[in-house]
Amino acid sequence: MKWMLVLVLAGCGTAPPTVQLVEVPVFTPCVKVVPQRPAYEFDKLPSEAMDGEIVLALARDWPRGRKYEEALRGIVSGCLTGESVE
Repeated sequence: MKWMLVLVLAGCGTAPPTVQLVEVPVFTPCVKVVPQRPAYEFDKLPSEAMDGEIVLALARDWPRGRKYEEALRGIVSGCLTGESVE
């Protein structure tokens, strides 16, 4: 009985277990805000629009489309490089 008491007390004298930090990668989306698609003039044209009207609408939509494309390109490149883009 004495030996059992000695063993129990010896077990209490050991150091407490240490806390180990484990880092686990967690998925977080890199895109916080998606730019809104512009309202293209071409999409509002009637189906019977003349060729000239279609060409003019496409020409007026060109800068809007390029701006939207650049915003999307920035977001995609941020996702590929691992940087968060807002």
